Amino acid sequence: MNYVVYTDLDGTLIDHDTYSYEPAKPALELLEKHNIPLIICTSKTRAEIEVYVKKLNSPHPFISENGGAIFIPKGYFDVDYDYTITYKNYNIIELGTEYPKLRQVLEDIKSSVDVEILGFGDLDDENVSKDTGLDIESARLAKMREYDEAFKVKGEEKNVADRIIEIIKSHGLNYTRGGRYWHLIGDNDKGKAVEILSDIYEKQFGNLQTVGLGDSLNDYPMLKSVDIPYLVQKPGGKHDDSITDSKINRIEGIGPKGWNQAIINLISR
Repeated sequence: MNYVVYTDLDGTLIDHDTYSYEPAKPALELLEKHNIPLIICTSKTRAEIEVYVKKLNSPHPFISENGGAIFIPKGYFDVDYDYTITYKNYNIIELGTEYPKLRQVLEDIKSSVDVEILGFGDLDDENVSKDTGLDIESARLAKMREYDEAFKVKGEEKNVADRIIEIIKSHGLNYTRGGRYWHLIGDNDKGKAVEILSDIYEKQFGNLQTVGLGDSLNDYPMLKSVDIPYLVQKPGGKHDDSITDSKINRIEGIGPKGWNQAIINLISR
């Protein structure tokens, strides 16, 4: 049986605070040994993901900005598949809404609610670094957004959240929430992107089982779309209590420690 593994980054493969994947190295080596594709599927930008692709020496496709786009290296598949554009060495399947439109809608939200809202587009590299704990260069890459606007709501109350969601829906857009931020997105999510890419894998390789690993609510569409879903623990040692689906395997271990154990369990069986 062939596997394809989809993984979130922040709080899952990499630590929420240190951004290190050191605890997951044994499992990463197992995936490489068994030639199992590891597909990064995250809210991070293409520019950010490319750093991890290089560190992990990964030749595989990846999914950026909560399913905003699928980046497939040219020549990776032998089978035909539809894609939107070609850029650098990628065939790109675009699913999301362009960033300038998302910024316009966020401005509408900011003018309609009586709390402070700050998106990445409002911040310079230094302030993104301060808010996220990223170094300045990583913060610069995080601001290179194409299909997703990350934002924070200060002093949030339920009625404010409800109003924000109402405005987002009125523009025909969607949202999700990760470990740190709200995310304003178009008609896309991680699950839709995973299903499209998995179909291409099946055309190429035949029968396979898909695996997904995440830690937060914005991973839920991905976890619903795979055959074997794993939820790792968040800082503090608890699983995200907003995910109640009993079909999802809850693994002991925070972030990359749980990730490591899930993959070892998967391959050992």
